[in-house]
Amino acid sequence: MRAMSSTRTGFFERLKQRLNRGSGSGFAALGWLSGRQLDAELEEEIEDRLLIADVGVDSTEKILAGLRNRVNRADRGDGDALQAALRAELIDVLAPRAVPLAIDAQKKPFVILLVGVNGSGKTTTIGKLAHFYKQQGLSVMLAAGDTYRAAATEQLQTWGERNDVPVVAQQHGADPAAVIFDAVETARSRGTDVLLADTAGRLQNQEGLMRELQKVVRVAGKLDSDAPHEIMLVLDASLGQNALVQARQFSAAVGVSGITLTKLDGGGRGGILLAIANELDIPFRFIGMGEQADDMAPFEAEKFVDALLEN
Repeated sequence: MRAMSSTRTGFFERLKQRLNRGSGSGFAALGWLSGRQLDAELEEEIEDRLLIADVGVDSTEKILAGLRNRVNRADRGDGDALQAALRAELIDVLAPRAVPLAIDAQKKPFVILLVGVNGSGKTTTIGKLAHFYKQQGLSVMLAAGDTYRAAATEQLQTWGERNDVPVVAQQHGADPAAVIFDAVETARSRGTDVLLADTAGRLQNQEGLMRELQKVVRVAGKLDSDAPHEIMLVLDASLGQNALVQARQFSAAVGVSGITLTKLDGGGRGGILLAIANELDIPFRFIGMGEQADDMAPFEAEKFVDALLEN
C-alpha cells in the first residue's frame, strides 16, 4: 500500500509540472491573487483563467458565485484566503465525482468495456489498467475489440506482452461483438478476475457506429447479465469542450458508468473535468498522461485541484 501511495504522489507531482508550464495555461500559479481584492476586475480575471482552462461558461459562473459566498468582506483583500476559497470551491465541484472503480470479486470476469473516439487513448489506457490491476494481485485478460483500426490489435498485443497478460483477438475486420463474446467466455472459463475490452474509436455523431457499440454491450451481457460491469469513457483532455460533447453523446448511447481523462501532458488543461462534473453525474475513475505504465492514477479531487492551482 505504501508503494502505491508513493506512486500516486509521484504521479500528481509530475502532473503539476505538466499542467503549469506557462502563464497561458489558464489556472497556472495563483500568486497573482496576492494582495488583490475580490472586486469586479479580479472576478473578470478569474473568469478568463477558468474559461481558458476549459472549465466552460456554466461551471465558471457557478464557481464564481460559490467563491463570492465563501469570501466574506474581511477576506476580500486577503490573497491567501482567496486562494483557499477558490481551492475549496473547485474541490466541492469535483469531489462528488471522485469515485474509485471497485472490482467485484464475485464477478469473474469483471468486464470493463472502454469506449471513446479515435485517438482518445483507449488502447494505451487498457495497457495502463492491466498494469494497475496486476499490481493489485488480480489476473487480467485483454480483448482486442477494435478490429477496424490498423495495428490496433498489434498495439494491444504489445501491451499484453509487456504486462504478461493474455489477449483475445480475431482477424482484422471481424465482428467486434463476436470478439467480446469470445473474450468473456474465455475469461470466464479461466476464472480471470478482470477483462479489459477495447472497442473501435467511434465518432459520436455517427449513429451506425453507435448502434454497433450498443450491440457490443448487449452481446457482453449474454454470458453475464450484469456485464459489462463498467463502461468506461476515455476522453482526450486536449479536446476541451468537445470532450464534454463526447461525454453527453456516449452517455446517452450506452450509459457510461465512469470516465478516464487522458493526455493531460498534451495540451489538456484539466478544467474540462469541472465542466463535466457540473453537468453529468458520472464518476471520474482515472487520469493519465504519457505512455508509460505508471503514467496513470485513480482520480483524487484534492490532489488534482492542487496540481491545477500550484506551481
